[in-house]
Amino acid sequence: MTATSCTKAAGVAAALVLLVGCGAQDAPTGSPATTTAAGVGKVTVAPDGVQVITLQTQDDYVFTPDHFTVAPGQVRLTVVNLAKETTHNFAFTPDAGPARIDASIPLLAPGDEKTIDFDVEAPGDYPFQCSFHVQLGQVGTMTVRS
Repeated sequence: MTATSCTKAAGVAAALVLLVGCGAQDAPTGSPATTTAAGVGKVTVAPDGVQVITLQTQDDYVFTPDHFTVAPGQVRLTVVNLAKETTHNFAFTPDAGPARIDASIPLLAPGDEKTIDFDVEAPGDYPFQCSFHVQLGQVGTMTVRS
């Protein structure tokens, strides 16, 4: 083997070692696991007749659940932000449902939990969103059954 052949062989071997070393690192295995708190997403009726629902959000830009159904009447909606880093909000999408719902949560910092009360009478679908992350798909729908 000539000196030039040895140099080329050594260069190829070094490149292979670098490639193997780079590939040996752990690759991401997807988004972090979502943990859902007890009672989230289940519509219940409080002793005073108010329908109660809790939604959850985290660092993954989704509402859990992203769809729920209530009967016409009073609703008490709580949003729990289990995010470690991400601030969210909650509002019904303006001019998108059968009737306007002005109740909203303007700011929900990591670890916060806030509740809003509102009345809804008109049956249909009422879209809601986190206006900070609507482009990332953080949306959902409340259906009022007839």
